[in-house]
Amino acid sequence: MNFETLRWNEGRLELLDQRLLPQRIAHLSLKSAKEVARAIREMAVRGAPAIGCAAAFGIALEAFRLKHLDKESFLPALDEAFSILSESRPTAVNLFWALDRMKAVFDPGNDPETSAIMLEKEAKSIFERDVEDNLEMGRNGSKLLPEKCNVLTYCNAGALATAGHGTALGVIRTAFSQGKAVSVFACETRPLLQGARLTAWELAMEKIPTTLICDNMAGFFMKKGEIDLVIVGADRVAANGDVANKIGTYTVAVLAKRHGIPFYVACPASTMDMKASSGDEIPIEERNDAEVKGYRGIEWAARDVSVRNPAFDVTPHDLVTALITEKGVIMSPDAEKLSALFSS
Repeated sequence: MNFETLRWNEGRLELLDQRLLPQRIAHLSLKSAKEVARAIREMAVRGAPAIGCAAAFGIALEAFRLKHLDKESFLPALDEAFSILSESRPTAVNLFWALDRMKAVFDPGNDPETSAIMLEKEAKSIFERDVEDNLEMGRNGSKLLPEKCNVLTYCNAGALATAGHGTALGVIRTAFSQGKAVSVFACETRPLLQGARLTAWELAMEKIPTTLICDNMAGFFMKKGEIDLVIVGADRVAANGDVANKIGTYTVAVLAKRHGIPFYVACPASTMDMKASSGDEIPIEERNDAEVKGYRGIEWAARDVSVRNPAFDVTPHDLVTALITEKGVIMSPDAEKLSALFSS
């Protein structure tokens, strides 16, 4: 890959600003938890694993920013940073998983400078582990792809959504690097066009054959027999295997079921929320109506029209052929199989 989604640079977090892609490549240099929370909320960085990594570095940033304080002032200020970041987006569970990891290594008995060093170390560990998990997912998932296949993917679950390599696109990348003849159908992904702007850009850079289609064309190409399998990522997986992902994923899963096409979800174990018994318990973020009415200053909808803009939907586990994780592939996921994954 010729880009880095996020990087830690001498006490600053640098993020590739995904709002500007593919027209312009620019980085944000962030110095506080508040700035990281804003970048997450405004989708300068997005994708569940990348959000988790960014949040972890956001805590480290704040700890270094505050390390000159005495302990009595440092503790409540850092606690506020955890709160600000936890409120940035509600659906992607990696955000909360990463913040819990940071809390677990934080010892209030340490002086502020020692705390900052420990938190930086843990944030780097979360980042590095995500890359390793994505590579392992790629190896596990590539075994499911035939030597020649057309893969449909939705939204962006690539290196841009992670610390590197990607989840769904990581599987595709690995299979392609193994010499398999993989071609991709990338849905544009309304309303913010992550498929058109991000997925197509990633794949084109690596010269993986890619065809961009509108979201409402997926069924057409499935019916024509031009899609062999579907691979998507996930923002949260409930304990029974229900999957929350970008809005429109459920529609693709239903179409895949209707046409007898395998529907795979690639996600790390950190995306699994064992506290949510089913998808009904997953909070679904609703975003600004301006995202639906237009894009980048162009308005195409009547100004007074009512808008609903849920950012995610939930695909029931019985529509999921398999979950692809760093721990292995879970065929026909259900509560018993996911419980076994975490007990092994």
